[in-house]
Amino acid sequence: MKVTLISVAVIFVINIISYILVWYDKRQAILGGWRIPEKRFFTLALIGGATGIYFGMKKFRHKTKHNLFIYGIPIMIVLNITISIAIIYFYIILFLS
Repeated sequence: MKVTLISVAVIFVINIISYILVWYDKRQAILGGWRIPEKRFFTLALIGGATGIYFGMKKFRHKTKHNLFIYGIPIMIVLNITISIAIIYFYIILFLS
């Protein structure tokens, strides 16, 4: 139970960081400052932050015309959910049976 709670907390923090980074990148785009590389967004999405990036895209209207983000981030959300379900399934099979 403790491991599950920690895992959920880590994913939540990754999503909050991802959301904030989308806001920061949008702000930097407006101000003409240093931008966050797209590779960093996809790395965060891959490790569980896809939902935060998606909500940030919608809230701040950022990266919403880039096909890589329009299709890539929702695919990453599905991938995150699939991996989470697989981990939960194997956890139940290995440790609770």
